[in-house]
Amino acid sequence: MHPETHLALHHTRALELRAEADAYRLAATVRRPRDFRTRLGWTLVEVGLRLATTPRPATAASCF
Repeated sequence: MHPETHLALHHTRALELRAEADAYRLAATVRRPRDFRTRLGWTLVEVGLRLATTPRPATAASCF
């Protein structure tokens, strides 16, 4: 293969890889806040459910 052709193919492939990495990085940054928001929401639901339920008195069987 001619060296200039090989170099042109190398540059083209490097540009494709950079574009793919940029797209992946952009998708990863978009996903993060949504994951955090989901975890925070479910944590608040769990806390609310714990506050809404009445605590059960401890029995002698549960102490052992």
